[in-house]
Amino acid sequence: MKLRLSLIALFAFALLATLRAEPLKIAIVGLDSSHSVAFTKLLHEEKNPDHVPGGVVVAAFKGGSPDIEKSIKRIDGFTEQMSKLGVKIAGTIAETVAGVDAVLIVSVDGRAHLEQFKQVVALAPGKPVFIDKPLGGSLREGAEIFRLARKEKIPVFTASTLRFTPALQDLQVGTIRTAIGYSPAELEAHHPDLFWYNIHAVETVYRMLGRGCVSVSRVQTANSEVATGVWSDGRVGVVLGLRGTPGVYGFKVFGEKRTVGEDLKVGYGPLVRAVMTFFQTKQPPVTAAESLETLAFMEAADLSKKQGGKAVSLSELLAPYADIMAPTP
Repeated sequence: MKLRLSLIALFAFALLATLRAEPLKIAIVGLDSSHSVAFTKLLHEEKNPDHVPGGVVVAAFKGGSPDIEKSIKRIDGFTEQMSKLGVKIAGTIAETVAGVDAVLIVSVDGRAHLEQFKQVVALAPGKPVFIDKPLGGSLREGAEIFRLARKEKIPVFTASTLRFTPALQDLQVGTIRTAIGYSPAELEAHHPDLFWYNIHAVETVYRMLGRGCVSVSRVQTANSEVATGVWSDGRVGVVLGLRGTPGVYGFKVFGEKRTVGEDLKVGYGPLVRAVMTFFQTKQPPVTAAESLETLAFMEAADLSKKQGGKAVSLSELLAPYADIMAPTP
């Protein structure tokens, strides 16, 4: 009986200590994305039904890309909202990351991420970093981020919020034969086509199929994108991008036992919960190898379009990055 009471008391003490633990201090780099405000609200607003406890955003850096209209025109509005949420607006990345426990890089322009990450690594060594999609402006830039992270032993991961949507977590369809992911496919001149918005559908497909794509072929029309990937075991992943229609996200999966699919409600709660768990454990929920393969998939889709829909091998694109695709030593 005494042993049982002691164990109960120990558990209660541990629980109380957890509840009293100081929240992690988080820095945000990039205020040209709506994610900066959405993520902060989920962390700060305890009455929010999707509130994610354990962290507080203490400082943010504006960033911004003058050649992307959606970047430069939104900074002031998001900065004002962040200030109202109690976040200090810093003038430099150095000031932003000083004394924090973790960093969110959410700049809308993927091309900015590599340089921003380099600064974070130098100024806040060892701190876990989440980098919003797209990881970089190209496969090469994404690979450089992962190489630097591995060299400096920085925990890092990247993902679309669609990857953590509850409907995709326990499909129970048996062995998957074919998976389809669909999302809006707005284009942006400074990024490979699928990087800008169709990446959500790519991440949806990879959540269902995992790594192993060997080739990609793509067809583009004015209002649609269809990128078809063939996996090494014969499975097929289809990324469907839509333009000129109401924005919709969703999936369809064909398994040996049954077929399921639905439109997905986009919410940031599941992603922010995954990010907070990552910040606390420093264990990325998505491997560098899988994230790099998604970038290769999208670059292969661009090459296929330029070659009239010809299938493009991922192995050729990933060959220079064998060190990243290999397991962490």
